[in-house]
Amino acid sequence: MAEKKKVRVEAKAPARKKNDDGTAAPQTWEATPEAKAQALKLRIIAGVLWVIAIGLEIFTIVWALAGDKEFDTGKLWIVIGLVVVIGILSITGSFLWKRSNRLDPASEKDGVRFFVQNQLGAIVAVVAFLPLLIFVLADGNLSGKQKGILGGIVAVVLAGALWAGVDTENPSVEKYTEDDNIITLLHNDPNAEVVWTKSGKVYHVCDKVPAVNQESTDGTIYNGTTAAAQEAGKSRLTKQWKSEARVCGFGEDDIARVDRGLAANPSTRIDEDELGELDDEAPAASVTTTPSPVTTTPSPATSTR
Repeated sequence: MAEKKKVRVEAKAPARKKNDDGTAAPQTWEATPEAKAQALKLRIIAGVLWVIAIGLEIFTIVWALAGDKEFDTGKLWIVIGLVVVIGILSITGSFLWKRSNRLDPASEKDGVRFFVQNQLGAIVAVVAFLPLLIFVLADGNLSGKQKGILGGIVAVVLAGALWAGVDTENPSVEKYTEDDNIITLLHNDPNAEVVWTKSGKVYHVCDKVPAVNQESTDGTIYNGTTAAAQEAGKSRLTKQWKSEARVCGFGEDDIARVDRGLAANPSTRIDEDELGELDDEAPAASVTTTPSPVTTTPSPATSTR
């Protein structure tokens, strides 16, 4: 395989806040202004798609299913088409919403907002399809065969919309803060960079690891700060970062520094002062003293003769 080209990606990270005495103030990870703007745009588009989907659901119920209305084969096919369109709108909106959450995630501290923001696609899927399914099954104007066909299609599309809407990764400010701290501690540098590929979902420790040197869509390895990786849609650091660190030439002492740092500061970003303190607190190498052998020289025998 030909050697991959390497491209550096710039991202302007938010400035770290300072206390009155000039020292770094404790803070969590924060999305860049560009990422926030992109996330807002995606959320607006997703919201518009969801509103149209729910509007079509209401139209379908009122026009075809509510009240005592004749339901023939032609109307059946129109309703099936509407259900498919509602599904496409719901699923597309969910994918855009998930993408926005990776650019600008919620904090786990606000449990309700965290749940709703991450699972809103699934909530919308239920709102868009469950009433429709209930009306189909309760409609007395549909024959048993029509109920079976239409109810089955609605149920399948609902399942697909739920699958698209549920977010199993649940990105959060706290998780992003931890990933950022791992890279900072590992490199002993708050401005350390990571690498990723266009087709990958996560970012990696360095360009020596096998994951970024496999064939990819554009044959390129990108590098930049964790903020740049997240702007590119890479939602987190690989879970194999420790094994990657060894491949990249980091020693066990470097990995131990990460563990100490995360234990000492589990919730806010590591700054330069804390890096220095962690180095000062590093356990000294133990020295094993081997006792010198004692050599006994026998004294000459004394004759009494």
